[in-house]
Amino acid sequence: TTSWCGDCRNLKNALHERQIFFEERDIEKNDEAYKTMMGYTKGKRVIPTVDIEGKILINPQINDLLKALAE
Repeated sequence: TTSWCGDCRNLKNALHERQIFFEERDIEKNDEAYKTMMGYTKGKRVIPTVDIEGKILINPQINDLLKALAE
């Protein structure tokens, strides 16, 4: 995530509302998180990028994220 990303904020709010725990990594404050995200997105800066036990979702809609969590 980043502090200015509206999609990140919306996704985090949706997860909080559903009491779903997640670990947030700010790519502007954490170089390792930035490098990881760039690897997942093939060198493009796309956030939010979500890793669910190795399944990578790039800028997912909340319904897609919830579906992936249920799998």
